[in-house]
Amino acid sequence: MATFGWKIRLASLAPLGGSRNNKTNPFQRTDLSGITLSRILVVEDSPVDQMLVQRLLVKPGWVTQVANHGREALDLINKVKPDIVITDMQMPVMNGLELVREIRKIHPSLPIVLITAKGSEDTAVEALRCGATSYSPKTMLNSDLVRTVEQVLEMARRMDYTHDARFFPAPDARVFVIDNKLSKIGPLIENLQNNLPDWSNRDRLQIGMALDEALVNAMHHGNLEIDSELKLEDETNYYDLIDQRLDQTPYKERRVRVEIEFSDQHICIQISDEGPGFDPTGIPDPTTPENLHRICGRGLFLIRNFMDQVAHNAEGNQITMTKLRK
Repeated sequence: MATFGWKIRLASLAPLGGSRNNKTNPFQRTDLSGITLSRILVVEDSPVDQMLVQRLLVKPGWVTQVANHGREALDLINKVKPDIVITDMQMPVMNGLELVREIRKIHPSLPIVLITAKGSEDTAVEALRCGATSYSPKTMLNSDLVRTVEQVLEMARRMDYTHDARFFPAPDARVFVIDNKLSKIGPLIENLQNNLPDWSNRDRLQIGMALDEALVNAMHHGNLEIDSELKLEDETNYYDLIDQRLDQTPYKERRVRVEIEFSDQHICIQISDEGPGFDPTGIPDPTTPENLHRICGRGLFLIRNFMDQVAHNAEGNQITMTKLRK
């Protein structure tokens, strides 16, 4: 019988001035310093890849546990209730797609991040359509996995919050005009999700992920005119250039406009930026499996898989996304 235990980095989680002999209970939601813990379940059959993923996920407040296949993961989910599941696609006993389907039956709101590899593209696309939340290509884990997990955990947490109108007032007619700072995205999504209480948690999470990706695209690639290919060439220069243009003319004057129409049966979101736009006909099909391995195309890939209808205007500076309630 296998023995399971959460991997907790006590050195990074111990309180200031505390003894290293203090022990943290892996089943509580806060550690000894009061940090809220995020429980991460990694589902991976390869011992080498298990070690790689766990090393990448060393961060204060994060605790990890490993399951060797999907069936083992389901047993652990019922016992310890993780906050997020990260799963490989190709495993014995129960693969990643089968695991996603089973999780959605019994834990519909549990976020799932896929680790995709060459040869698993079709299965990964189907898993996203079945309710997985996002993905990280295995070839890009070192630079991409932590950011993806952070994004998904933040999105899931905002679904549980009560919106504070003093922080981000809800405007009339659900029209938002925001600058290009990423800090504005979370409150906007929280405002929207609080107005969809009758939608399933799966739909609300996928709408939030699609909106997040579309807003980042509008800010960085639209208003700030940052080429997404730069992220693949030099990630440090990519983010440095974003920081520079946030304070430069004409980029800093540009705004993102978000118009939202929704009912209990549908939601339509239109996002417009003030950048020069691009030729939408030149976009490679983001829904084809081979594009799973391109980080710079993940935003459109997720948007087109999570929303029912997606369209760009002719200028390429506006996207309209529609989703019907399942």
